[in-house]
Amino acid sequence: MKVIGLLGGMSWESSAQYYRLVNERVKAVLGGFHSAHAVLYSVDFAAIEAMQADGRWDDAGAELNRAAKALEAAGADFVVLCTNTMHKVAGLLEAGLGIPLLHLGDATAAAVKAAGVRRVGLLGTGFTMGQPFYRDRLAAHGLDVLVPGAEDRDLVHRVIYDELVLGVVKPESREAYRGVIARLAGAGAEGIIYGCTEIELLVGPEDSPVPTFPTTRLHAEAAVDHALGKIPLPVPPA
Repeated sequence: MKVIGLLGGMSWESSAQYYRLVNERVKAVLGGFHSAHAVLYSVDFAAIEAMQADGRWDDAGAELNRAAKALEAAGADFVVLCTNTMHKVAGLLEAGLGIPLLHLGDATAAAVKAAGVRRVGLLGTGFTMGQPFYRDRLAAHGLDVLVPGAEDRDLVHRVIYDELVLGVVKPESREAYRGVIARLAGAGAEGIIYGCTEIELLVGPEDSPVPTFPTTRLHAEAAVDHALGKIPLPVPPA
């Protein structure tokens, strides 16, 4: 079994889900007392969030690069960046790194395509929905990506940062997300990507009229399947 390098803390709420999911997957596949070979490096999200807010993405990328190299030094065979938004700096994270990154966008696109879906709605932070780094990665795999309108994007982002990263789950926010999801489906989305690792704390497949693609679970399962030699790393787009 390869050693999974989990780079988390953004937020720790979702990173805890990653740790649970990778171990559940190993147990499901191998049975008995088996658990994951994993190393976790958890950053202080307050520092990263301040860099996001100030637009200091190069600084954030340098910080994650240091963390990824620490995972490599600790024996990780590959890196799993436990956040969608910070894949904006994936290239900076990989600079000088001797082990590969299992890119969340590639793992998600593989699952969407395997389900026979081509037009997807994307929920995530304002950065993930509004900037091209994530949408373009999915589009390069042949997916047609829809994002909510501006008002809905603001709502989705606010709930993530004001509630979910703090471990707060409100029924009224779940209802609001259901409305956003329904509008995306009404606009032609054949599936919905839960493209923020905290979103799965709030909504599940039962909250959508079309298939959902929970990126935390998909990423964790792909990490385990690669660690166990069941699949190669997801192929980046050409």
